[in-house]
Amino acid sequence: MNTTQERVAAGPNASAAVWAQRLWPWVLGAGVVVVMPVIFTSSYAITLMSHMGVMIVFALSYNMLLGNTGLLSFGHAVYFGLGAYTAMHVLRYIQATGFGLPIELIPLVGALAGLFFGIIFGSVSTRRAGVVFAMISLGIGEMVHASAHIFTGFFGGEAGLFGNRTVPSSLFGVDYGPGIAVYYLVMVWTLLAAVAMYLLRQTPLGWMANAVRDNPERAQFVGYSPQMVRFFQFALAATFAGLAGGLYVLVDEIVTDETVGMIQSGTVLLSAYIGGIGSFFGPVLGAILVVFLEGELSDITDAWLLYFGLLFVLVVMFAPQGIFGVLTQQFFAWRAGSWRGSLGPRLYGVASLVVAAIGVVAVIEMAYHYFRHWNPAEPMALFIFEVTVTGPMPWAVALTVAVAGLAAYVGHARPMLRRAMGGGGR
Repeated sequence: MNTTQERVAAGPNASAAVWAQRLWPWVLGAGVVVVMPVIFTSSYAITLMSHMGVMIVFALSYNMLLGNTGLLSFGHAVYFGLGAYTAMHVLRYIQATGFGLPIELIPLVGALAGLFFGIIFGSVSTRRAGVVFAMISLGIGEMVHASAHIFTGFFGGEAGLFGNRTVPSSLFGVDYGPGIAVYYLVMVWTLLAAVAMYLLRQTPLGWMANAVRDNPERAQFVGYSPQMVRFFQFALAATFAGLAGGLYVLVDEIVTDETVGMIQSGTVLLSAYIGGIGSFFGPVLGAILVVFLEGELSDITDAWLLYFGLLFVLVVMFAPQGIFGVLTQQFFAWRAGSWRGSLGPRLYGVASLVVAAIGVVAVIEMAYHYFRHWNPAEPMALFIFEVTVTGPMPWAVALTVAVAGLAAYVGHARPMLRRAMGGGGR
Protein backbone atom coordinates (compact mmCIF):
# COMPACT_ATOMS: atom_id res chain seq x y z
CA MET A 1 0.00 0.00 0.00
CA ASN A 2 1.46 3.34 -0.99
CA THR A 3 1.67 6.42 1.21
CA THR A 4 -1.48 8.03 -0.18
CA GLN A 5 -3.51 4.90 0.41
CA GLU A 6 -2.17 4.63 3.95
CA ARG A 7 -3.25 8.20 4.70
CA VAL A 8 -6.73 7.55 3.29
CA ALA A 9 -7.08 4.37 5.32
CA ALA A 10 -5.83 6.03 8.48
CA GLY A 11 -7.97 9.14 7.97
CA PRO A 12 -11.08 8.13 9.99
CA ASN A 13 -9.00 6.73 12.84
CA ALA A 14 -6.79 9.82 12.92
CA SER A 15 -9.85 12.06 12.87
CA ALA A 16 -11.43 10.15 15.74
CA ALA A 17 -8.21 10.41 17.75
CA VAL A 18 -8.05 14.16 17.19
CA TRP A 19 -11.66 14.61 18.28
CA ALA A 20 -11.09 12.43 21.34
CA GLN A 21 -8.05 14.52 22.27
CA ARG A 22 -10.06 17.72 21.91
CA LEU A 23 -13.17 16.55 23.74
CA TRP A 24 -11.80 14.68 26.73
CA PRO A 25 -11.04 17.80 28.85
CA TRP A 26 -14.61 19.01 28.38
CA VAL A 27 -16.11 15.61 29.16
CA LEU A 28 -13.89 15.39 32.24
CA GLY A 29 -14.91 18.90 33.30
CA ALA A 30 -18.61 18.11 32.93
CA GLY A 31 -18.13 14.93 34.95
CA VAL A 32 -16.34 16.81 37.72
CA VAL A 33 -19.16 19.39 37.80
CA VAL A 34 -21.72 16.62 38.31
CA VAL A 35 -19.72 14.64 40.88
CA MET A 36 -18.39 17.41 43.14
CA PRO A 37 -21.69 18.23 44.92
CA VAL A 38 -22.08 14.53 45.66
CA ILE A 39 -18.71 14.52 47.43
CA PHE A 40 -18.92 17.95 49.08
CA THR A 41 -22.49 18.34 50.27
CA SER A 42 -22.31 21.24 52.75
CA SER A 43 -23.94 24.54 51.82
CA TYR A 44 -20.59 26.29 52.30
CA ALA A 45 -18.87 23.95 49.84
CA ILE A 46 -21.67 24.36 47.28
CA THR A 47 -21.44 28.16 47.50
CA LEU A 48 -17.65 28.03 47.27
CA MET A 49 -17.84 25.90 44.12
CA SER A 50 -20.39 28.30 42.63
CA HIS A 51 -17.94 31.14 43.21
CA MET A 52 -15.28 29.05 41.47
CA GLY A 53 -17.53 28.82 38.42
CA VAL A 54 -18.01 32.59 38.40
CA MET A 55 -14.28 33.21 38.75
CA ILE A 56 -13.48 30.72 35.97
CA VAL A 57 -15.56 32.73 33.49
CA PHE A 58 -14.07 35.97 34.79
CA ALA A 59 -10.47 34.70 34.61
CA LEU A 60 -10.94 33.27 31.12
CA SER A 61 -12.33 36.61 29.95
CA TYR A 62 -9.26 38.33 31.39
CA ASN A 63 -7.04 35.84 29.60
CA MET A 64 -8.59 37.00 26.32
CA LEU A 65 -6.90 40.32 27.02
CA LEU A 66 -3.62 39.43 28.68
CA GLY A 67 -2.90 35.94 27.38
CA ASN A 68 -4.32 36.19 23.87
CA THR A 69 -3.85 39.88 23.02
CA GLY A 70 -1.10 41.02 25.37
CA LEU A 71 -3.20 43.73 27.03
CA LEU A 72 -2.46 44.15 30.73
CA SER A 73 -5.61 45.57 32.30
CA PHE A 74 -5.86 46.91 35.84
CA GLY A 75 -9.58 47.63 35.55
CA HIS A 76 -11.23 44.49 34.21
CA ALA A 77 -13.53 44.41 37.24
CA VAL A 78 -15.36 47.41 35.72
CA TYR A 79 -17.16 45.14 33.25
CA PHE A 80 -17.71 42.41 35.80
CA GLY A 81 -19.20 44.90 38.25
CA LEU A 82 -21.28 46.89 35.78
CA GLY A 83 -22.65 43.63 34.39
CA ALA A 84 -23.54 42.59 37.93
CA TYR A 85 -25.23 45.93 38.71
CA THR A 86 -27.27 45.83 35.50
CA ALA A 87 -28.35 42.24 36.14
CA MET A 88 -29.30 43.19 39.69
CA HIS A 89 -31.49 46.05 38.46
CA VAL A 90 -33.29 43.64 36.13
CA LEU A 91 -33.74 41.20 39.02
CA ARG A 92 -35.15 43.96 41.24
CA TYR A 93 -37.46 45.08 38.44
CA ILE A 94 -38.85 41.55 38.19
CA GLN A 95 -39.34 41.53 41.96
CA ALA A 96 -41.25 44.81 41.82
CA THR A 97 -43.43 44.11 38.77
CA GLY A 98 -43.56 40.35 38.39
CA PHE A 99 -42.63 40.64 34.72
CA GLY A 100 -39.32 40.06 33.00
CA LEU A 101 -36.82 37.44 31.96
CA PRO A 102 -36.66 33.95 33.45
CA ILE A 103 -33.87 33.61 35.92
CA GLU A 104 -31.78 31.36 33.66
CA LEU A 105 -31.37 34.25 31.19
CA ILE A 106 -30.47 37.00 33.66
CA PRO A 107 -26.71 36.36 33.19
CA LEU A 108 -27.20 37.40 29.55
CA VAL A 109 -28.22 40.84 30.84
CA GLY A 110 -24.83 41.11 32.51
CA ALA A 111 -23.16 39.98 29.28
CA LEU A 112 -24.96 42.65 27.24
CA ALA A 113 -24.04 45.30 29.80
CA GLY A 114 -20.42 44.19 29.66
CA LEU A 115 -20.50 44.42 25.87
CA PHE A 116 -22.07 47.90 26.01
CA PHE A 117 -19.52 49.33 28.41
CA GLY A 118 -16.71 47.40 26.72
CA ILE A 119 -17.51 49.14 23.44
CA ILE A 120 -17.61 52.56 25.14
CA PHE A 121 -14.41 52.25 27.16
CA GLY A 122 -12.65 50.01 24.64
CA SER A 123 -13.00 52.56 21.87
CA VAL A 124 -10.79 54.84 23.95
CA SER A 125 -8.40 52.50 25.74
CA THR A 126 -7.49 50.16 22.86
CA ARG A 127 -6.05 52.95 20.72
CA ARG A 128 -2.76 52.24 22.46
CA ALA A 129 -1.17 49.12 23.90
CA GLY A 130 1.46 48.38 26.52
CA VAL A 131 1.93 50.68 29.49
CA VAL A 132 -0.42 53.32 28.06
CA PHE A 133 -3.28 50.83 27.87
CA ALA A 134 -2.55 49.61 31.41
CA MET A 135 -2.65 53.15 32.79
CA ILE A 136 -5.86 53.97 30.93
CA SER A 137 -7.49 50.82 32.30
CA LEU A 138 -6.37 51.81 35.78
CA GLY A 139 -7.85 55.28 35.37
CA ILE A 140 -11.17 53.92 34.08
CA GLY A 141 -11.32 51.49 36.97
CA GLU A 142 -10.76 54.21 39.55
CA MET A 143 -13.27 56.48 37.82
CA VAL A 144 -16.03 53.85 37.88
CA HIS A 145 -15.24 52.88 41.46
CA ALA A 146 -15.47 56.51 42.54
CA SER A 147 -18.76 56.85 40.63
CA ALA A 148 -20.22 54.07 42.76
CA HIS A 149 -20.20 56.47 45.73
CA ILE A 150 -21.61 59.38 43.72
CA PHE A 151 -24.41 57.89 41.60
CA THR A 152 -26.16 56.07 44.41
CA GLY A 153 -29.36 55.66 42.42
CA PHE A 154 -27.64 53.10 40.19
CA PHE A 155 -24.96 51.75 42.49
CA GLY A 156 -26.88 51.79 45.78
CA GLY A 157 -24.16 53.59 47.73
CA GLU A 158 -21.99 51.79 50.26
CA ALA A 159 -24.74 49.30 51.12
CA GLY A 160 -25.05 48.16 47.51
CA LEU A 161 -28.12 46.48 46.02
CA PHE A 162 -29.94 43.35 47.15
CA GLY A 163 -32.12 40.96 45.18
CA ASN A 164 -34.05 37.72 45.51
CA ARG A 165 -33.30 35.00 42.96
CA THR A 166 -36.39 32.98 43.88
CA VAL A 167 -38.86 35.58 42.53
CA PRO A 168 -38.29 35.30 38.73
CA SER A 169 -39.88 32.44 36.84
CA SER A 170 -37.85 29.49 35.61
CA LEU A 171 -37.74 28.06 32.11
CA PHE A 172 -37.62 24.57 33.57
CA GLY A 173 -39.72 25.04 36.71
CA VAL A 174 -36.68 24.86 39.00
CA ASP A 175 -36.68 26.37 42.48
CA TYR A 176 -33.42 28.29 42.80
CA GLY A 177 -33.71 28.83 46.53
CA PRO A 178 -31.38 25.92 47.36
CA GLY A 179 -27.74 26.55 46.62
CA ILE A 180 -27.35 23.28 44.72
CA ALA A 181 -29.77 24.47 42.02
CA VAL A 182 -27.83 27.71 41.62
CA TYR A 183 -24.60 25.72 41.47
CA TYR A 184 -25.75 23.69 38.49
CA LEU A 185 -27.09 26.81 36.75
CA VAL A 186 -23.75 28.56 37.23
CA MET A 187 -21.82 25.54 36.01
CA VAL A 188 -23.93 25.19 32.87
CA TRP A 189 -23.22 28.83 32.00
CA THR A 190 -19.55 28.32 32.93
CA LEU A 191 -19.17 25.40 30.53
CA LEU A 192 -21.01 27.24 27.75
CA ALA A 193 -18.89 30.36 28.22
CA ALA A 194 -15.67 28.35 28.41
CA VAL A 195 -16.49 26.50 25.18
CA ALA A 196 -17.38 29.79 23.46
CA MET A 197 -14.10 31.41 24.52
CA TYR A 198 -12.14 28.34 23.48
CA LEU A 199 -13.75 28.37 20.03
CA LEU A 200 -13.07 32.10 19.71
CA ARG A 201 -9.36 31.32 20.07
CA GLN A 202 -9.60 29.16 16.94
CA THR A 203 -11.16 31.89 14.78
CA PRO A 204 -9.21 34.29 12.53
CA LEU A 205 -9.79 36.98 15.16
CA GLY A 206 -8.18 34.77 17.80
CA TRP A 207 -5.15 34.08 15.61
CA MET A 208 -4.80 37.76 14.72
CA ALA A 209 -5.00 38.66 18.43
CA ASN A 210 -1.97 36.43 18.99
CA ALA A 211 -0.22 38.08 16.05
CA VAL A 212 -0.95 41.56 17.43
CA ARG A 213 0.32 40.43 20.82
CA ASP A 214 3.59 39.10 19.40
CA ASN A 215 4.30 41.59 16.59
CA PRO A 216 1.77 44.36 15.93
CA GLU A 217 3.95 45.93 13.23
CA ARG A 218 3.96 42.74 11.18
CA ALA A 219 0.20 42.32 11.64
CA GLN A 220 -0.31 45.84 10.34
CA PHE A 221 2.07 45.18 7.46
CA VAL A 222 -0.06 42.26 6.20
CA GLY A 223 -3.20 44.41 6.22
CA TYR A 224 -4.75 44.10 9.70
CA SER A 225 -5.42 46.97 12.07
CA PRO A 226 -3.93 46.18 15.51
CA GLN A 227 -6.24 48.74 17.09
CA MET A 228 -9.37 47.07 15.66
CA VAL A 229 -8.18 43.61 16.70
CA ARG A 230 -7.55 44.89 20.23
CA PHE A 231 -10.94 46.59 20.24
CA PHE A 232 -12.87 43.47 19.21
CA GLN A 233 -11.01 41.32 21.72
CA PHE A 234 -11.60 43.92 24.42
CA ALA A 235 -15.34 44.05 23.72
CA LEU A 236 -15.64 40.27 23.74
CA ALA A 237 -13.63 39.99 26.96
CA ALA A 238 -15.89 42.61 28.56
CA THR A 239 -18.93 40.62 27.42
CA PHE A 240 -17.81 37.47 29.20
CA ALA A 241 -16.77 39.49 32.26
CA GLY A 242 -20.30 40.92 32.37
CA LEU A 243 -21.67 37.38 32.09
CA ALA A 244 -19.59 36.43 35.13
CA GLY A 245 -21.05 39.46 36.94
CA GLY A 246 -24.58 38.28 36.13
CA LEU A 247 -23.77 34.84 37.55
CA TYR A 248 -22.31 36.49 40.65
CA VAL A 249 -25.65 38.20 41.30
CA LEU A 250 -27.46 34.87 41.24
CA VAL A 251 -25.00 33.32 43.68
CA ASP A 252 -24.71 36.11 46.28
CA GLU A 253 -27.92 38.12 45.66
CA ILE A 254 -25.99 41.29 46.49
CA VAL A 255 -23.67 43.60 44.61
CA THR A 256 -21.56 46.38 46.14
CA ASP A 257 -18.94 48.86 45.00
CA GLU A 258 -16.24 46.25 45.67
CA THR A 259 -17.26 44.41 42.50
CA VAL A 260 -15.92 47.30 40.38
CA GLY A 261 -12.92 48.02 42.61
CA MET A 262 -9.21 47.38 42.36
CA ILE A 263 -9.32 44.36 44.67
CA GLN A 264 -11.60 42.54 42.25
CA SER A 265 -9.37 43.51 39.31
CA GLY A 266 -6.34 42.31 41.24
CA THR A 267 -8.02 39.02 42.10
CA VAL A 268 -8.74 38.17 38.47
CA LEU A 269 -5.20 39.14 37.48
CA LEU A 270 -3.85 36.81 40.18
CA SER A 271 -6.15 34.00 39.05
CA ALA A 272 -5.12 34.23 35.42
CA TYR A 273 -1.39 34.71 36.00
CA ILE A 274 -0.93 32.17 38.80
CA GLY A 275 -2.78 29.55 36.78
CA GLY A 276 -0.90 30.41 33.60
CA ILE A 277 -1.83 32.87 30.86
CA GLY A 278 0.07 30.90 28.26
CA SER A 279 -2.63 28.21 28.03
CA PHE A 280 -6.41 28.11 27.93
CA PHE A 281 -6.87 25.94 31.02
CA GLY A 282 -4.31 27.81 33.13
CA PRO A 283 -6.76 30.54 34.26
CA VAL A 284 -9.28 27.80 35.08
CA LEU A 285 -6.82 26.21 37.51
CA GLY A 286 -5.84 29.63 38.85
CA ALA A 287 -9.47 30.65 39.44
CA ILE A 288 -10.19 27.44 41.37
CA LEU A 289 -7.03 27.81 43.45
CA VAL A 290 -7.52 31.50 44.25
CA VAL A 291 -11.17 31.13 45.25
CA PHE A 292 -10.35 28.11 47.41
CA LEU A 293 -7.42 29.81 49.12
CA GLU A 294 -9.37 33.05 49.57
CA GLY A 295 -12.22 31.16 51.25
CA GLU A 296 -10.07 28.88 53.37
CA LEU A 297 -7.05 31.02 54.24
CA SER A 298 -9.17 33.98 55.32
CA ASP A 299 -10.74 31.73 57.97
CA ILE A 300 -7.40 30.36 59.13
CA THR A 301 -5.04 33.34 59.19
CA ASP A 302 -5.08 37.12 59.10
CA ALA A 303 -2.04 37.03 56.82
CA TRP A 304 -3.86 35.47 53.87
CA LEU A 305 -3.34 38.52 51.65
CA LEU A 306 0.40 38.32 52.32
CA TYR A 307 0.43 34.68 51.24
CA PHE A 308 -1.35 35.64 48.03
CA GLY A 309 1.31 38.25 47.36
CA LEU A 310 4.12 35.80 48.06
CA LEU A 311 2.56 33.20 45.77
CA PHE A 312 2.24 35.74 42.97
CA VAL A 313 5.85 36.89 43.36
CA LEU A 314 7.14 33.31 43.36
CA VAL A 315 5.17 32.47 40.22
CA VAL A 316 6.40 35.58 38.41
CA MET A 317 10.02 34.92 39.39
CA PHE A 318 10.31 31.15 39.04
CA ALA A 319 7.33 29.94 37.00
CA PRO A 320 6.21 32.68 34.58
CA GLN A 321 4.30 30.03 32.61
CA GLY A 322 2.04 29.56 35.64
CA ILE A 323 1.21 26.50 37.73
CA PHE A 324 -0.63 24.82 34.85
CA GLY A 325 2.34 25.45 32.60
CA VAL A 326 4.71 23.84 35.10
CA LEU A 327 2.43 20.81 35.51
CA THR A 328 2.11 20.43 31.74
CA GLN A 329 5.85 20.79 31.28
CA GLN A 330 6.55 18.12 33.89
CA PHE A 331 3.89 15.80 32.45
CA PHE A 332 5.44 15.87 28.99
CA ALA A 333 8.90 15.48 30.51
CA TRP A 334 7.67 12.38 32.33
CA ARG A 335 6.16 10.97 29.13
CA ALA A 336 9.42 11.60 27.31
CA GLY A 337 11.33 9.67 29.98
CA SER A 338 13.13 12.66 31.47
CA TRP A 339 12.09 11.60 34.96
CA ARG A 340 13.97 8.33 34.67
CA GLY A 341 16.58 8.23 37.41
CA SER A 342 15.55 11.62 38.84
CA LEU A 343 12.49 10.73 40.93
CA GLY A 344 14.48 10.59 44.16
CA PRO A 345 16.12 14.01 43.72
CA ARG A 346 12.76 15.48 42.70
CA LEU A 347 11.07 14.19 45.86
CA TYR A 348 14.02 15.38 47.93
CA GLY A 349 13.73 18.85 46.38
CA VAL A 350 10.00 19.02 47.04
CA ALA A 351 10.49 17.88 50.65
CA SER A 352 13.19 20.49 51.28
CA LEU A 353 10.99 23.26 49.85
CA VAL A 354 8.09 22.11 52.04
CA VAL A 355 10.35 22.30 55.10
CA ALA A 356 11.45 25.81 54.12
CA ALA A 357 7.81 26.85 53.58
CA ILE A 358 6.87 25.56 57.05
CA GLY A 359 9.58 27.72 58.60
CA VAL A 360 8.54 30.82 56.61
CA VAL A 361 4.86 30.33 57.53
CA ALA A 362 5.79 29.97 61.18
CA VAL A 363 7.75 33.24 61.11
CA ILE A 364 4.89 35.10 59.38
CA GLU A 365 2.23 33.80 61.76
CA MET A 366 4.30 34.66 64.83
CA ALA A 367 5.01 38.14 63.45
CA TYR A 368 1.31 38.76 62.87
CA HIS A 369 0.51 37.59 66.39
CA TYR A 370 3.27 39.71 67.90
CA PHE A 371 2.47 42.96 66.09
CA ARG A 372 -1.31 42.70 65.68
CA HIS A 373 -2.59 40.85 68.73
CA TRP A 374 -3.75 42.94 71.67
CA ASN A 375 -1.70 40.75 74.01
CA PRO A 376 1.41 39.34 72.28
CA ALA A 377 2.37 37.40 75.42
CA GLU A 378 -0.74 35.25 75.09
CA PRO A 379 0.17 31.79 73.72
CA MET A 380 -0.83 31.08 70.12
CA ALA A 381 -1.56 27.86 68.27
CA LEU A 382 1.07 27.17 65.59
CA PHE A 383 0.55 23.96 63.63
CA ILE A 384 0.29 21.29 66.38
CA PHE A 385 2.15 23.36 68.97
CA GLU A 386 1.32 26.17 71.36
CA VAL A 387 4.02 28.82 71.50
CA THR A 388 4.70 32.15 73.18
CA VAL A 389 6.13 34.57 70.65
CA THR A 390 7.64 36.95 73.23
CA GLY A 391 10.45 34.47 73.87
CA PRO A 392 13.45 33.91 71.56
CA MET A 393 13.17 30.12 71.22
CA PRO A 394 10.15 29.90 68.81
CA TRP A 395 11.75 32.48 66.52
CA ALA A 396 15.08 30.67 66.52
CA VAL A 397 13.44 27.32 65.73
CA ALA A 398 11.29 28.76 62.92
CA LEU A 399 14.19 30.60 61.31
CA THR A 400 16.40 27.51 61.59
CA VAL A 401 13.77 25.34 59.88
CA ALA A 402 13.32 27.89 57.07
CA VAL A 403 17.08 28.31 56.48
CA ALA A 404 17.74 24.56 56.72
CA GLY A 405 15.04 23.72 54.17
CA LEU A 406 16.23 26.39 51.74
CA ALA A 407 19.89 25.39 52.19
CA ALA A 408 19.03 21.73 51.58
CA TYR A 409 17.30 22.64 48.32
CA VAL A 410 19.89 25.10 47.00
CA GLY A 411 23.00 23.32 48.21
CA HIS A 412 22.02 19.69 47.82
CA ALA A 413 18.69 18.83 46.16
CA ARG A 414 19.02 21.07 43.10
CA PRO A 415 22.60 19.96 42.25
CA MET A 416 21.49 16.33 42.66
CA LEU A 417 18.59 16.90 40.27
CA ARG A 418 20.84 18.56 37.69
CA ARG A 419 23.32 15.67 37.83
CA ALA A 420 20.51 13.13 37.52
CA MET A 421 19.20 14.96 34.43
CA GLY A 422 22.59 15.24 32.81
CA GLY A 423 23.25 18.85 33.76
CA GLY A 424 20.14 20.35 32.18
CA GLY A 425 16.44 20.67 32.73
CA ARG A 426 14.53 21.61 35.78
